[in-house]
Amino acid sequence: MDYEKYVGVVNGFPKEGISFKDISPLLNDPIAFKSCIDDLAKLAEKYHPDAVVAPESRGFVFASALAYKMGISFVMARKAGKLPGKNYKVSYSLEYGEATLEVREDSFKKGTRVILLDDLIATGGSFKALEELTKKAGGTPVAALSFIYLKELEGEKALDIPFEYLLSLSAKE
Repeated sequence: MDYEKYVGVVNGFPKEGISFKDISPLLNDPIAFKSCIDDLAKLAEKYHPDAVVAPESRGFVFASALAYKMGISFVMARKAGKLPGKNYKVSYSLEYGEATLEVREDSFKKGTRVILLDDLIATGGSFKALEELTKKAGGTPVAALSFIYLKELEGEKALDIPFEYLLSLSAKE
């Protein structure tokens, strides 16, 4: 499927110099969204995951649908202070600031094979944080997947695991 027509671009959001990729058109089209989840599942299958972990909030949309499709568990990586209980935390840099993600300490049984998933990879900071959180919580990161890859930023270089995506776009356009 030609996913590019299902992604809007908003230049100068959330700040000047950023070209925001809007996934709303994809989510508004049930056929395109189903195709996206089916294609992500095809990418994920070869890694034999037991779970998927994703960051708040757009990652939740993709990860919950993928977990349902594959019959695996879904772990939410929440923003700092949003998750009750005993948690592991990792802070990281974004293209336009800093962020912290948390997962519960009991998120994974030791050795759980985990796919990291988000709607987009830019510099790789959030994916690197997911990789660290997964390891801290006892999981084994086996691959990272995203719907959109911003090619000039080469975010996959931040990872120690295989990375795959469905759509490559320019970070500048």
